[in-house]
Amino acid sequence: IFFLLFCLFVVCPGTENKLSTLSDLDQQYRTLKKLYENCEVVMGNLEITSIDRNRNLSFLKSIREVTGYVLVALNQFDYLPLENLRIIRGTKLYERRYSLAIFLNYRRDGYYGLRQLGLRNLTEILNGGVYVDQNQFLCHADTIHWRDIIKNPQAELLVVPTNNSNQCEYQKTSGSMTKTVCAEQCDGRCFGPYVSDCCHRECAGGCSGPKDTDCFACTNFNDSGACVTQCPQPFVYNPTSFQLEHNPRAKYTYGAFCVKKCPHNFVVDHSSCVRACPSNKMEVEENRIKMCIPCTDICPKGKSTSPRTVKQSQMNLSFCQTSLFFKYDLGPLSHYFFFALQRPERQVHHKCSVCLSQRKAHFHLWI
Repeated sequence: IFFLLFCLFVVCPGTENKLSTLSDLDQQYRTLKKLYENCEVVMGNLEITSIDRNRNLSFLKSIREVTGYVLVALNQFDYLPLENLRIIRGTKLYERRYSLAIFLNYRRDGYYGLRQLGLRNLTEILNGGVYVDQNQFLCHADTIHWRDIIKNPQAELLVVPTNNSNQCEYQKTSGSMTKTVCAEQCDGRCFGPYVSDCCHRECAGGCSGPKDTDCFACTNFNDSGACVTQCPQPFVYNPTSFQLEHNPRAKYTYGAFCVKKCPHNFVVDHSSCVRACPSNKMEVEENRIKMCIPCTDICPKGKSTSPRTVKQSQMNLSFCQTSLFFKYDLGPLSHYFFFALQRPERQVHHKCSVCLSQRKAHFHLWI
């Protein structure tokens, strides 16, 4: 697992395991902690699944932004400490619909389960909807102004209240999640009730002042702390000479950040950092920078990606996995659960794309 420091943010990779879980629940927790301890920006999906009760999840408090979706499912803990999460971008959606999915977080044969959402500062979901259901002990989820948080008015919203007991505290801990009522002249968020209190148009998730450097998060790109529509381009137009000239301030786009240099396991394509070159381009190295250039004829086989890129793209395929499929009715989210058992003693070769082991797997399911 690697961490990258751009501007003032610690960036870490997300996962795409959905409801996959390890047979060893201690390892499941240790993996989650290793991924996200001290992390501020999750470049991908944040998936919190199959974590049992009495685990210390305070390390999740550092997370401020998730570029993909947030999935919280099949857990037994009572509090979700994503207290500083401000924005979910939804560049990838769970079940192609949801940026935030929280379901089945309780144990059917006991009194353990999610009771409180700690999403105190979540104010912006840029793409996708919200699904919250089948959390037997969860309080106040239906009192949150979700439509104020979700940017797309057409996005799907399904929040089902499930706790009919008297165990909920009177105080609604999620009440501070939504924005202040802004002047109608404001394009988006604000930091006060007056026209002069509007956030900059490039802000997302709120702001502390009117400038593009006062944003809590950026709608498009963060350029050294300033929110911008696009990163500084490689060429700029000179109106005097009527020509394009090299821009000494040029930067590459990496997720929602503008960076002077791409991460070591990414390559440059135009002005962006990508995991691998497209099929019509091959990777070359110029001035110690790996970049994609168009092939003059047929691209040489195996030249479109480097060994480092392949290794990174297969980061989740480290061990042989045996799997078990079964059906469980989740209403609008009905689908097949997938449970995988990692077998550390059977490592996958780096060139493998499919694991053919058919050994029996043990699994834990809390429903």
